[in-house]
Amino acid sequence: MAYEAKTRPTEVSAADFIAAVEDPKRRADAEAACALLSEATGEPPVMWGPSIVGFGAYHYRYASGHEGDAPLVGFSPRKGNLVFYLSGCDEGRSDQLARLGRHKAGKGCVYVNRLADVDPAVLKQMAVSSVEHLRALYPG
Repeated sequence: MAYEAKTRPTEVSAADFIAAVEDPKRRADAEAACALLSEATGEPPVMWGPSIVGFGAYHYRYASGHEGDAPLVGFSPRKGNLVFYLSGCDEGRSDQLARLGRHKAGKGCVYVNRLADVDPAVLKQMAVSSVEHLRALYPG
């Protein structure tokens, strides 16, 4: 039985998704994050699954044979925090995280309570680095 990813591009409008975010502060952060990531990547926002706004895409294939598609970068305005999906493997990430501001980080995620808690220039730089890293790792 082949594995089928649940997180795929959808036809849902990212703008409509963001406009439907209940909390006005979280909605404002999502609008700002969308603009920042769109500018950083040069890609339009696309909904991936029910709750991730992604920018660009790449196709990956692991040594195990597992393969799929994912956004180059993305974010999700969750109730608890704003989650950014960025490559966890690019060089310089630890330096960028040190300069980012108040956050928590997982391997490929960065969690912030409010966008005002982080430096948007560093977040933009992280998005650009993530895109460059993933495009080099998984060319066309």
